[in-house]
Amino acid sequence: MTPEDLVQIEAVKRLKYAYLRCIDQKDFDALTDLFTEDATAAYSGGKYVYEGRRAIIEFIATNMGREAFHSSHRVHHPEIELDGDTATGRWALEDTVLDTDWNFLLMGAAFYEDRYRLVDGAWRIEHTGYRRSFEFMLPTSALEGFSVTASWWATDGQSTLPVQ
Repeated sequence: MTPEDLVQIEAVKRLKYAYLRCIDQKDFDALTDLFTEDATAAYSGGKYVYEGRRAIIEFIATNMGREAFHSSHRVHHPEIELDGDTATGRWALEDTVLDTDWNFLLMGAAFYEDRYRLVDGAWRIEHTGYRRSFEFMLPTSALEGFSVTASWWATDGQSTLPVQ
């Protein structure tokens, strides 16, 4: 492995981190720029399959774009292989979703399998998808007294808890 390989691997890591940040912050315009135009996605072990950047972004924005949909996606343990202008990546995912409209808390783990392509000197996602290790969901009614005290959207990310 050369120093340039390490630079390229770091660029792929930054691409994946940006993908998750854009999802969690609902920055769908910036998210669009992270994909190749002909990208594909296969989420939840292939249950949800999309072809083309537009279809992927539409799926994400439709299902995760509401203010009441709060998500946190964290990936780690990247296994990235370079092959010229393409690369593959495997990532461990841990995610949490809190939906205050539909009243549920979902947590889970999965492994992403991605392909990347170098386009005009920048890495882009050519394919992304994950298969769940597990996921579980609790209704918020099971969490008596539960409340959201900070939200990126509703409170501009500021806690509503009083301090002295």
